[in-house]
Amino acid sequence: MNGAATIEGGFAKVGAGLWLAGRGQPAAFSGSAARRRRAGWRVRDRSALDLIETSAEARFSDSSRPFLTHIQCAAPVFAVSGKVLVAPASARKDAHLIRLVPMSARNALCVTEFREEWTVAATASRTARVPLADGETLSVRPGAVVAWTGGTPTGFCPRLSLLDMLLPRGPRDLLFTFYGPGIVWIEGAGGPSSAFKPSVACRGAYGV
Repeated sequence: MNGAATIEGGFAKVGAGLWLAGRGQPAAFSGSAARRRRAGWRVRDRSALDLIETSAEARFSDSSRPFLTHIQCAAPVFAVSGKVLVAPASARKDAHLIRLVPMSARNALCVTEFREEWTVAATASRTARVPLADGETLSVRPGAVVAWTGGTPTGFCPRLSLLDMLLPRGPRDLLFTFYGPGIVWIEGAGGPSSAFKPSVACRGAYGV
């Protein structure tokens, strides 16, 4: 089992071990840090995450996503792959594409499933932890989703026009609806000019 991460000064610090980490990580390390081959892994989160082996202390940080959230994975946690900064490699169970529009890969969200230990998420704004009791629901803009526990969310669009279906941008008002019991971690949504785009982790992953 890999040791826990210490968050200080905008960095997640870990010791020697095998880590699942965002692309371009770690930012700094002692000893050595080498990328390892992910034999037998499904490729859906391959574009966003690497397998890194460190021989000593390493620090993980992303200047474009300076807010770090330590998430304990006592229950299965589904984290947006592009927002995972570092986690023990042994904690990863699988990867999934969550589709807002059934049977359509457009606007799909790539998530990594963690079944034990912990993960550190890196976000562009502060993260809120929202518990949901049994029967409660929470609607979240796709770009604001960080992670969740519980059942798979469903896609919802309050207004869907023929133009929305034909244009490459897709519908503007798509939402994820989460159902309790569970916990949802969210960050701030982008402004009106920033349309939601699929995670880089989804590119080339359809039909896998």
